[in-house]
Amino acid sequence: MQFPSDMAATRRDMLIGTAAAMATTSSGSRLAAQTPGTPASNDLAPVISRVSFEVNGARRELSLDARTTLLDALREHLHLTGTKKGCDHGQCGACTVIVDGRRVNSCLTLAVMHEGNTVTTIEGLGTPDNLHPMQAAFVKHDGYQCGYCTPGQICSAVVVLDEIKAGVPSHVSADLNAAPEGTEAEIRERMSGNICRCGAYPNIVDAITEVSGRKA
Repeated sequence: MQFPSDMAATRRDMLIGTAAAMATTSSGSRLAAQTPGTPASNDLAPVISRVSFEVNGARRELSLDARTTLLDALREHLHLTGTKKGCDHGQCGACTVIVDGRRVNSCLTLAVMHEGNTVTTIEGLGTPDNLHPMQAAFVKHDGYQCGYCTPGQICSAVVVLDEIKAGVPSHVSADLNAAPEGTEAEIRERMSGNICRCGAYPNIVDAITEVSGRKA
């Protein structure tokens, strides 16, 4: 079927006009974005917030993009690089730190959420000259290979023993009303959020068991 010549011209003019209008709009938007002083339609400027918390016994105050994770605040702003960024999705546990006595995946929480909190990283547990008992046990039992996950493993292990002492039940506890016994099965379950890609799990369990005072 053929259209009359005047209809074809109208259709062609419409397509050309539409394309020209789109190009003009696009160019105008780019020009507005590049022109100083022109208000942006979607201003993505970061919101800067101040946060004050205690880190490894010292009071620290930071001015941060409100989107900054606790992990990035520790590593990039406070230069405490012992805490590792592994998966950055809360699945591996390499970034585990202790916040007000509880273990936290620092990649999943914002720094500004911890105003006034007490944060302990692997650097705050002990030093090479004065190791925390859990650090010493990991060394003794060779509870690491590449060592990348070890800071998170140790921070988590320290709190695991506090959980057992406080009577917090494990998912493998047969009786939720009974005091946890700190069995190997309990320790493995409690530490299941910390992945060791080298597979040093038996040695990690041995280290935690020794510090707990329970015979393997």
